[in-house]
Amino acid sequence: MSTPGPEPLEAHTVQPLHFLAFSSALDPGFWHTLTQKKIDHFKLDDLPQPLWASFTNADPVGLPQRLTVEFNAFDLKSPVPPRSCRAHGTLHNTNTLDAFKVANKRGLLDAAGHEIWEAIVSRRAVEDPSLLTRFVLLTFADLKKYHFYYWFAFPALCFPESIVLTSPPVDLGDLYSPQQISALHAAYDDLCSQEGTTALPCFLIGPLGGEVVAAAPLRDWEAFNCRHAKVTVVAFDPCTLSNHPGWPLRNLLVLLTHVWSVTQVEVLCFRDRTTFGNRNSMHSLLLSLHLPQLPSTDCPHIAGWEKNEKGSLGPRMVDLSDCMDPLRLAESSVDLNLKLMRWRLVPSLNLDTITKTRCLLLGVGTLGCHVARTLLAWGVRHMTLVDNSRVSYSNPVRQPLYEYEDCLAGGKLKAPTAAEKLRKIFPGVTAQGEVLSIPMPGHPLAGEAKAVAEEVARLENLVASHDVIFLLMDTRESRWLPCLLAASQRKLVINAALGFDTFVVMRHGLKLPREDDNGLSDQAAAQETAAGAPSSLACHTSLFSDIPGHRLGCYFCNDVVAPGDSTRGRMLDQQCTVSRPGLAPLAGSLAVELLICVLQHPKGGYAPASVADDRLDEPPTVLGLVPHQIRGFLSRFEHVLPASHAFDKCTACSPVVLEEYERNGFAFLHRVFDSPHTYLEDLTGLTQLHQETQTAEIWDISDDETV
Repeated sequence: MSTPGPEPLEAHTVQPLHFLAFSSALDPGFWHTLTQKKIDHFKLDDLPQPLWASFTNADPVGLPQRLTVEFNAFDLKSPVPPRSCRAHGTLHNTNTLDAFKVANKRGLLDAAGHEIWEAIVSRRAVEDPSLLTRFVLLTFADLKKYHFYYWFAFPALCFPESIVLTSPPVDLGDLYSPQQISALHAAYDDLCSQEGTTALPCFLIGPLGGEVVAAAPLRDWEAFNCRHAKVTVVAFDPCTLSNHPGWPLRNLLVLLTHVWSVTQVEVLCFRDRTTFGNRNSMHSLLLSLHLPQLPSTDCPHIAGWEKNEKGSLGPRMVDLSDCMDPLRLAESSVDLNLKLMRWRLVPSLNLDTITKTRCLLLGVGTLGCHVARTLLAWGVRHMTLVDNSRVSYSNPVRQPLYEYEDCLAGGKLKAPTAAEKLRKIFPGVTAQGEVLSIPMPGHPLAGEAKAVAEEVARLENLVASHDVIFLLMDTRESRWLPCLLAASQRKLVINAALGFDTFVVMRHGLKLPREDDNGLSDQAAAQETAAGAPSSLACHTSLFSDIPGHRLGCYFCNDVVAPGDSTRGRMLDQQCTVSRPGLAPLAGSLAVELLICVLQHPKGGYAPASVADDRLDEPPTVLGLVPHQIRGFLSRFEHVLPASHAFDKCTACSPVVLEEYERNGFAFLHRVFDSPHTYLEDLTGLTQLHQETQTAEIWDISDDETV
């Protein structure tokens, strides 16, 4: 049963309908393209040039309705961005500033308006409603100073009298249920699929309110009206205001009046926004309109020149002298991609925090290359890459920062080569490569104590000068020293490790600051943790409860054996990380995405751990959950999100290990490197734990009556 529409107002209360004009939005890359075409193709030719632009109906409330002209505006075959509509335009680029000033603005506007009118009269606009939305761009490019003068016009055909609202505008969600609106979505999506596009400028629908909604393109007007007692015209509406439609509706109403003599019409200003995966069109406007008659077959009056920043009719000027350098243009383009993400999908995304984060990547193999590329895409500007190996012939196919030439003559050093490739990809990044061997437990120093001490000092300085440490190495023991240093220096650690078809991506618990930082001592934090957390052998009271960020475990917290030499005496396939090729890109990308989510949380590295049960709740960040661990199983195409407490007997981050390192420094590390794994196990109490476990097993056997 259909839901009734709004009650009409009395005749004396009717109000005229007002439209919100477009605001022009030019991508800086457009000016770069115009500069190239002016120099290489147009030269002194000032003939009109065809362009295209796009607009969307998915903007959040508060943004102006934008007609966006991007770097590819001259390529008329370029696809329109998904869920956006195309607008056809004409560029008039003058050769001098005086020519720009004296250009016949009324003539340019009327010419574009007559093109719209001709498309209506010939009914070409019925077949292709995108012809109803046109624009004119008048420009002058001062290529010596890189000053660009421009003025937009958005031609609109005007009725001789005002269009009248016969009832107040109503939000779609006030009249129809979410299920009924979902039926509208399904009908729209099916029609888009039939038309081979992701967005339609306008279309027709039958009565709303049922489980199924009939939809048809505008060209089926006569047949569709015969089949349905009530027909609503749906217009793709870029406006975000609650009481007014956008500019494209004006010319559509003129078409309805001229072609089909429509005087009364219901229009749905369709606004289709998706946030965090949730589609919402409830803020779309339903308008009941009375349309005046057009007086003759002559073209109506045309309006549409854009106002400038001062709110008056006049051109605008943009000074791009600082960013027309190719390096700066690349930087602005990278920023723009992220800003578009914020404009359309995540308005509260904090890009400054991401840009300023300094990342240290330990290991520049398969994982390290993918992590570096994804950090670059997120706008991270400062990276240091650490590795001591060389590029081998097997690397380039799996590690995207290397090429065949890097393998020749024994192979180039990975760290400086990877940093150089990052700078070539994006010159705006500060990338540095450090050739460094990381000392490991179970790998004796063999008389190289002085050299190893220097390596440790370099690593300590690197950890201190960065905000986030990525552990991306091949072996378990190579992660021990960086894990210890990061825990001691209160640095956020993101860890990624691969199996054959499984991976783990995790963030380490971030220790609370020391007393001299915020007044809370490590001893007090330990007491607080002990009071609220389970013992080392007990499970948490609920596996699905949030664990505070400072109580989360590290990579070694789930182990009861200290790290040692894991490659000695093993075959080649056991010494290398042999994984399915798709595993490293997945794990590397998730490692970066986990970091970005942590940076968006108000508590940063101290964010509580999200778990699987939180997926149905309000996400803690604008990007979603902030898990402790992501464990992936490629054979099942499955992810799980476990969380675990820090282990008070952990060989890398427990208080006793941190205290021993901070008290004795390299002397402690030297002993760890030269001693078997039993030293760390004795220090942390793991040895005693093993003995108690064995004793308990013996007592269990002796109590068995069958023995």
